[in-house]
Amino acid sequence: MICRNVSFFLFLVLSLSVITMSAQQTKNYEDLKSFKTLYEQELKQARVVGSSFVFLRDNKTIAEDYYGSANLAKNQPVDENTIYHWASNTKPFTGIAIMQLRDHGLLKLDDPVTKYLPELRAVHNPFGSMDDITIRHLMTHSAGFRGGTWPWGKGKDWEPFEPTEYSQLVAMFPYTEILFKPGSKFSYSNPGIIFLGKIIEKLSGDDYEVYIDKNILKPLEMYRSYFDTTPYHLLKYRSHSYFIENGKRTEGHFDANTGITVSNSGLNSPLPDMIKYLNFLVGDTRMREVYEGVLKRSSLEEMWQPQLPTEADANGNKGFTTDIGLTFFLDKNLGPTHLGHGGDQNGFISYIDFDPSMREASIIVFNTNVIYPKNTPQEKNVVGRLRNAVRSLF
Repeated sequence: MICRNVSFFLFLVLSLSVITMSAQQTKNYEDLKSFKTLYEQELKQARVVGSSFVFLRDNKTIAEDYYGSANLAKNQPVDENTIYHWASNTKPFTGIAIMQLRDHGLLKLDDPVTKYLPELRAVHNPFGSMDDITIRHLMTHSAGFRGGTWPWGKGKDWEPFEPTEYSQLVAMFPYTEILFKPGSKFSYSNPGIIFLGKIIEKLSGDDYEVYIDKNILKPLEMYRSYFDTTPYHLLKYRSHSYFIENGKRTEGHFDANTGITVSNSGLNSPLPDMIKYLNFLVGDTRMREVYEGVLKRSSLEEMWQPQLPTEADANGNKGFTTDIGLTFFLDKNLGPTHLGHGGDQNGFISYIDFDPSMREASIIVFNTNVIYPKNTPQEKNVVGRLRNAVRSLF
């Protein structure tokens, strides 16, 4: 009698579990269906030229959408082979490379940056010695450097796009100042990531692009990913980029060279390659040996531990992040392990979100920057609205 009751109880529990899972799957399907409708409506209304979206669960693509044109002049549609520029989504690759060098005993995260880049001693630091600034400070955007690579940001025609030589930055060090006490707060800084790229080059003996290709892209089989100028055989897949302001559409620089800022923003890649990167972040037992060969899981998870609170994102908009780890951002509003990063450069905008505990991840990327008046709230910005809609799917 007892065995029969136990069997019935187990049957009931399993039945309820199946019903719950079925209800959850139905909800997820409806949520994704609603998002697809919203996504295409928003893009059309805002006149976004091209965009892609993907949502993963348990290392499987459960939703994807490819919208519009990759190149209007060539009548080239967006599809899964379209190569986008990922801008600041390059930064976590730089962070992973630093952790690789740390794991191989070539550096410590709390080493002074000047140990590897002594030329930084020419920078003015009213809060102490430049020797007090560490690699960890650079990885958490807390070293006190300005936000932009150049000190100019008015959009004048004569302003340079990005410095092409490290010597140009070095020449400006005597005219550069640390803006707050290192380690005291978060403040997004592109130059800090450039300095990490130079450290990678010094310790590895490789150009930054070569190091990342050999030690991250190739092991993850991201064979169509590259930095800056597109190889000839991939040019037919390369997306152009656009700006829309006051109803007028203009073109970005096609195949732009990010110069010395490559470690900060130089990555180009199609979605299938970026999905391989997402699977590495989320984890996949079938690929454990490969992934551990890139970076130990414990070291990757170390990058996700909160280091500092972030009161606002890089553009001063509140609500997209709560904390920064080691180059990765966290949003505790969406759960203790919700992570990601964004990118915005030359008309391309992208956001990567992932939650390893839920085994979910997403990408949304645009080849069009719709420019709104300054201080426009996120709910009136097409990118902000769609980013929030993606995050609600988790």
